[in-house]
Amino acid sequence: MTFKTLEEVEKFYKDHYKLANFYTKIRNTTLKGDEIKNQLITYSREGKWKSKISQTLKTNPLAGINCPARIYVHILNDVGLWIISKVGLNRSHPCCPNRAEMLKQQRDLSMFVRHTIENNEEARIRLSKTYHSFIATAGSHRKLSFIKKDVRNYITRKVRNVSEQDDAKEFGKYLLRMKEKNHNFFFELNLEADHSIKNTFWADARSRAAYEYFGDVVSFDTTYNTNRYLVHCDIIFGS
Repeated sequence: MTFKTLEEVEKFYKDHYKLANFYTKIRNTTLKGDEIKNQLITYSREGKWKSKISQTLKTNPLAGINCPARIYVHILNDVGLWIISKVGLNRSHPCCPNRAEMLKQQRDLSMFVRHTIENNEEARIRLSKTYHSFIATAGSHRKLSFIKKDVRNYITRKVRNVSEQDDAKEFGKYLLRMKEKNHNFFFELNLEADHSIKNTFWADARSRAAYEYFGDVVSFDTTYNTNRYLVHCDIIFGS
């Protein structure tokens, strides 16, 4: 059996063991210059090893079970095709085909699902409601190709992973929304030349009212916290 690309080989092996609750990994790759010449793909828990974390700290430690299942592929230089030269089908562990879709390697978010997540996040719909809407549409969580954690990770890594300039834009929108809700809300927002946040100040209506009564002494804390842009969050309060 030959393949045009190495990606096709990996996909073939993953699909083959998807029905057997099998999680593969690339065990070894041989290079010649910058080109891959051969590759060994095995079960993710092959080999003999055991977690170094004691059971008192980790109640479910992982361990290798020396599974011999694997394939060895190499490229045919004369035709530029990949071929499977060695195959190991024996396994040293039981398989649960009905749980195969729960493996991380088998889970996937389709374009429709991603688009729905983005729209719901923009509409400020909670993650749990978004996930349960997918379950209701599919009829069961077993019929989904992903789990709730995948939705949460997508929101964290993709939807909310914005640049410094986008952060300033979104933060400005938030301050304006707070001002619309209460006209006593006060804020100042200064930006750098590249439209990232230079400094900002805000005070809600309750804080401004409290300052009228407890403004004799002002505490200015500059050691509270810093964010990923190394900008201090300074808290000002009266006493």
